[in-house]
Amino acid sequence: MDSPSEKMPRALRFTQVTYFTSLSRQQEFEGNTKRVIPLFSITYFLTITFSIVSCLRLNCIRNNVWLACCGVLSAGLAVLSSFGLLLFCGVPFVVTVANAPFLILGVGVDDMFIMIASWERSSRKNNKSDVKSLLAETYSEAALSVTITTLTDVLAFFIGTWTAFPSVRSFCLYTGTAFVFCYIYTLTFFGAIIVLNHKREEGNRHWLICMPVGVDEGEAEKSCLYNACCIGNYSGQSSQPEGEHPMSIFFEKYYGPFFTNKWIKLLVVLLYGAYLGASIYGCTQIREGIDLRNLASDDSYIIPYYDDNEKYFSAYGPRVMVVIPESVDYWNETVRLVIENCTQNLEGLSYVDKNLTDSWLRVYTTLGNSGLVNISNKTLFINNLPALFRIVPSYEWDINMTQNKIETSRFFIQTVNVISAVDEKSLLNQLRETARQCSIPLMVYHPAFIYYDQYLVIVQNTIQNVVIAAGAMLIISLLLIPNPLCCLWVTFAIASVIVGVAGFMTFWNVNLDSISMINLVICIGFSVDFSAHISYAFVTSKETSANGRAIKALSQLGYPVLQGAVSTILGVVVLAAAKAYIFRTFFKIMFLVILFGALHGLVFIPVFLTFFGNVCVSPHNPKSIKIELRF
Repeated sequence: MDSPSEKMPRALRFTQVTYFTSLSRQQEFEGNTKRVIPLFSITYFLTITFSIVSCLRLNCIRNNVWLACCGVLSAGLAVLSSFGLLLFCGVPFVVTVANAPFLILGVGVDDMFIMIASWERSSRKNNKSDVKSLLAETYSEAALSVTITTLTDVLAFFIGTWTAFPSVRSFCLYTGTAFVFCYIYTLTFFGAIIVLNHKREEGNRHWLICMPVGVDEGEAEKSCLYNACCIGNYSGQSSQPEGEHPMSIFFEKYYGPFFTNKWIKLLVVLLYGAYLGASIYGCTQIREGIDLRNLASDDSYIIPYYDDNEKYFSAYGPRVMVVIPESVDYWNETVRLVIENCTQNLEGLSYVDKNLTDSWLRVYTTLGNSGLVNISNKTLFINNLPALFRIVPSYEWDINMTQNKIETSRFFIQTVNVISAVDEKSLLNQLRETARQCSIPLMVYHPAFIYYDQYLVIVQNTIQNVVIAAGAMLIISLLLIPNPLCCLWVTFAIASVIVGVAGFMTFWNVNLDSISMINLVICIGFSVDFSAHISYAFVTSKETSANGRAIKALSQLGYPVLQGAVSTILGVVVLAAAKAYIFRTFFKIMFLVILFGALHGLVFIPVFLTFFGNVCVSPHNPKSIKIELRF
């Protein structure tokens, strides 16, 4: 007996159907958000693991595992607090906001590393157990640096809320608010955790079980693993203070002297020239627009539809709906002539094929002129519409009638040869301008127009937000960093990183659209983070030479800056595996932002500061002022 498929005609058995509906994009957006939520747990695991490894010590008393965990918890609480508050206030949650937790978690632990580094330096320097004095000194050293970076990040995001794109506004509002909570939790919750951890250390208690730990000379000579897990001694109660972290020693003894060598400085200058040249070239090649297939997941049914549409119907653009949004006297011949003239004006555009227009009024008028129906007055016009619907049933969907009155109606025109973003922008402008010139109200619409609209303002909005945010960053830097020239270097770093990210976007096949625009706004805040820490440490250093100040700044903050960069990349790296373009693009640009920001903070800025080091000193450092006067 033949199977049902064998009974089907041969043509149907080998027919492949791809489809798209008016709800497809909305469903894909919702699906993308749900698919990315499981990745957040992976990010949380990676961030905690990295924080723990960064804070490990071969001493069961000095081990900072709980500090690391609580630092990540602090960032998680900031996400919950900010999202809860804004959702309670009714702020829309859009698909782009799903990127925010990854970013906040990665960045939120940066301040933790700065706080821990400052606390440990204060403990080593003073070797005292007065908690108030230690915490006060930690805050005096770390709070300003943390405040600068938080202010710049928050301001960059809140400036981003001025954009014309609602999705960008929502993302910036959610993320900026989260950074405010990160700051609050770091200075309150995490500060309290540091104190509690210090009290545990004073009590010579194990980091895991919090039980008192003893040590004697026989046990102290056992393996490092045994010593790290089972025995220990709080250095504050010993004549031998705890040594510096190996990475701090690396930055002070090897990394700093290496990059302050005059030949290495020359190499860095050449490297920066190559970076800047490549970036500027990339900026000249940047492309606008977003491929609509990228709004769906890679395995979505929409992708084959777009592929087939491009393969077989690439000559055709969107089928545009022309709406008459108000009630007009369609039975009046003069009104019909006005509508027909407006239709012909639209058909006369270079992007429109006049042979493919589908208008219920044009067909109905033809029927009336041929004598098949009488449409000479309102009553006859309305009563004879069913005759039109019997001939073309789909026209019933093009007319909105209430109580024998046509409230609104529509017809369709077919666009052609819409290939590039320039064509899409030109098409939209021509259609709207032609519709505006019609004496009867007309509105042109296609679901893709909400994406074409961004081409009209994306460049203007991006430049506007970047310039305003960069200016705000300069003002904040001038207020908080005690040297104007070094503030200019921070601003220089902002501009340099933005140019680098925008340029290398081209090389990584990322177009300028609302999604990448979000990241360029983010770029401003993050480029400040790295350079501000190093610059502030440089100008407040008491070393007598520019090279010495650069080495001291790197020894103090090189490792925390590196930790912050790695933790942020770990926070977003899982998005590289996402099946949606929105999240992959977010990863690409954030990776470029962090890579170039860290490169400026750890390589370019320290080297460039040494060239002007004799003027980049703190006015509160008398020793530095004397040296400057001698020169």
